[in-house]
Amino acid sequence: WRIMAGKVKWVTDIEKSVLINNFEKRGWIQVAENEDWNFYWMSVQTIRNVFSVETGYRLSDDQIVNHFPNHYELTRKDLMVKNIKRYRKELEKEGSPLAEKDENGKYIYLDFVPVTFMLPADYNLFVEEFRKNPSSTWIMKPCGKAQGKGIFLINKLSQIKKWSRDSKTSSFVSQSSKEAYVISLYINNPLLIGGKKFDLRLYVLVSTYRPLRCYMYKLGFCRFCTVKYTPSTSELDNMFVHLTNVAIQKHGDDYNHIHGGKWTVSNLRLYLESTRGKEVTNKLFDEIHWIIVQSLKAVAPVMNNDKHCFECYGYDIIIDDKLKPWLIEVNASPSLTSSTANDRILKYNLINDTLNIAVPNGEIPDCKWNKSPPKEVLGNYEVLYDEEMAQSDGHDRELRSRSGQSTGVKGNRGRDSGKPVLTTWK
Repeated sequence: WRIMAGKVKWVTDIEKSVLINNFEKRGWIQVAENEDWNFYWMSVQTIRNVFSVETGYRLSDDQIVNHFPNHYELTRKDLMVKNIKRYRKELEKEGSPLAEKDENGKYIYLDFVPVTFMLPADYNLFVEEFRKNPSSTWIMKPCGKAQGKGIFLINKLSQIKKWSRDSKTSSFVSQSSKEAYVISLYINNPLLIGGKKFDLRLYVLVSTYRPLRCYMYKLGFCRFCTVKYTPSTSELDNMFVHLTNVAIQKHGDDYNHIHGGKWTVSNLRLYLESTRGKEVTNKLFDEIHWIIVQSLKAVAPVMNNDKHCFECYGYDIIIDDKLKPWLIEVNASPSLTSSTANDRILKYNLINDTLNIAVPNGEIPDCKWNKSPPKEVLGNYEVLYDEEMAQSDGHDRELRSRSGQSTGVKGNRGRDSGKPVLTTWK
């Protein structure tokens, strides 16, 4: 089988077998050596090659690929923050009620990303912010890495200077550096369950950016740390306390290979409904949906909306002890490998449902179709936001979609009085 001159890289045999099983069901695997697949499942590196001017590739109408050419506008940590900041400023200039601020100058509706700076470029700005609250803890992440690689926590400026020397960067004033990092205010009051920190991995499928059409997968999961959380500065170096990545936690002594330290989102809902109440839980998930849609809207103007593309993103969300959700990062290639039996079932279904939306009815792909599949093929996906449908309603209902949004001093301004419902996203 030939896939774009054999440039596809499979992460594991499990990933390959799950995809092949799904492709075979649709008749997309041609056994004859002189035929190609109509559908390409590619790594982000391969996508870069396909859309590179130098390579000269041109996709035909029956070729569909699983990334947008410049997906990194959302999936690189520094670019995601930059685009969200730009989006806020644009809404502010327009006088949009979405960009409203409270008496302290904080965004009421768009405050969903921790305070973040780019290093080395924003070093002086970071120092200024750090000195306002010298007891704060910050988390440093390389912009282009995944699986928790290169991440560490700091609570002193001297630690940054040491990192600078160790990584042999020239000067923080200089724009050039071996590797760009982001430094974000650490969420040091995470919601704990059983004393342990966790985050949410949610899957979001985007079929088109202009108009924006996205789908939320119902079967996301929580990833738990193996060691109980403590904000103690003596444990800043213990990644089993602070980082939820399975790639890190699986090396811990207390890692459970049966359940993999994971809960389904439905289990989290049940837990929160029983401990905090149904209304508060609904509000939390509504806010998570809000965050996802706003992050996609932030990058939509700069995204290369190629008609051959769709993308399934892995969103990482952390919930603090006040039940406020925070967007941590968005992954372009969320892991499709399975660490448990439940994982395998979930990810098999995820791939199956994704393919059913990307190419309904298992027909020959056609990049010219309107990318609005019938409800019966959505599987475990549900429409999160459909810009065309929202515009056809004649007004923007975004503010009303956030049922039970916590109100600050100016929290109710610009909103409808009736209780909103989730369908206003659609």
